Amino acid sequence: MIVLSVGMPRAGSGWHYNLIHDLMETAGYVDAREIRRRYRLQSILTEVNCNIGALSARRLAMVALPGLFHNFVIKAHAGPSPSSRLLAGLGTLKITYIYRDPRDAMLSAYEFGQRALTKGRPNAFSHLSSFEKCVDFMMEYVRIWEKWMQEKNVLIARYEDLLTNYEAESAKLVNYLKLDGSSPAVRTVVDKYRPGAADGQQGLHFYKGKIGRFREAYSEEQKRLLKEKLSPYLTRMGYEE
Repeated sequence: MIVLSVGMPRAGSGWHYNLIHDLMETAGYVDAREIRRRYRLQSILTEVNCNIGALSARRLAMVALPGLFHNFVIKAHAGPSPSSRLLAGLGTLKITYIYRDPRDAMLSAYEFGQRALTKGRPNAFSHLSSFEKCVDFMMEYVRIWEKWMQEKNVLIARYEDLLTNYEAESAKLVNYLKLDGSSPAVRTVVDKYRPGAADGQQGLHFYKGKIGRFREAYSEEQKRLLKEKLSPYLTRMGYEE
């Protein structure tokens, strides 16, 4: 079986992926980086966390083949597809999804991209050079959030809940993954990724991670525009406008 860890960008998706990855290693899962190397999947499982990109039929078929012989965890930021639904229905794919207040995620994406530019190492967010570009970028992922919320048998998590109520949220995850929450190995992993304990770990994509930071960072006009754009979604996502 393959576990697919999907997340809104800059929503703790690296944190969530690594927590899931290490939890599943306690159940004998293979490191996805080894699967990538062994089956020559470097073109579709990219970056340190083996991001599959779009959940297309071709890409999912390529990972489903080693999935016949091995269990492993991969990551994505994309929306659901007919192929992901098919594999989930067959029990080949187990899916989790994490999101964050899009206003904080948008601010984090912008800052992360600009920091990379100043270091001369542009990343996937470095093109977000204006507020307007950031809004357009994040609205795409808000629409992806809406699609995941309509999917069946997907464990939905919020970054803010994982940060403020980690014990309960990690217990939900352990239960969803059908692991023994009392196992010493599982408890060790849960403790390893507890907020604060994981700060600075490579691949987790933490920098500031504070809740509601957009309220201080954006102007009143920018916050008004965000409210206008996001008002159909924020309450349903569990956030105040």
